[in-house]
Amino acid sequence: MARPSSPKLSTPAIAEAALALVDVQGEFTIPGLARAMNVSPSSLYNHVTSKDDIIELMRGKAMGEIELPEPGGDWIETLRLIARCYMQSYAKHPRLIPLFTAHTVRDAGTMRVYDELAQAFAAGGFGAGDTLGAITVLDSFVLGSALDAAAPAQVWESSSNTSEALRAALEAGLGVENRAWKTFEYGLEILLAGFLRQSATHENP
Repeated sequence: MARPSSPKLSTPAIAEAALALVDVQGEFTIPGLARAMNVSPSSLYNHVTSKDDIIELMRGKAMGEIELPEPGGDWIETLRLIARCYMQSYAKHPRLIPLFTAHTVRDAGTMRVYDELAQAFAAGGFGAGDTLGAITVLDSFVLGSALDAAAPAQVWESSSNTSEALRAALEAGLGVENRAWKTFEYGLEILLAGFLRQSATHENP
């Protein structure tokens, strides 16, 4: 029996369908993706060579939402803008994060974002080793913040063994609108202030 007609396959369509599966299931398989798209697995392989290729397509789609600043701007503002856009993109698809961190980044669009970060840190006087460390710290913070944005409204539950300090903090956090985003902005400014201090040490060894 012939398969029902389906839209023409393309790499953007494959990325979109795989992303929809991951948003719901946290994972995808080639046979499952083919069923979702109403095509045969062999049809997918006319456009991609492996599951890794599809993961990179999804990465490119997510990172493609990041707005890159104009060249030559203030390096701290560049970091701030990219971090915020990065957070906005991954907060929409938090289930992508564990999948992405298990695979080497190859997508060209994603690498352009990291290239902008590297150039920003270089403009701040960071050496090669410190630049990689700083990118990793910023990356880890944003990804963790995106996961926090998907957390329940009550992240922690206190008990009789909870200290008064933590209990007061938890009570203060209950009902705070956009808690995860406010926490992200709070943490981002702390990181940026730290990067500025490290930059100053490079200027005045």
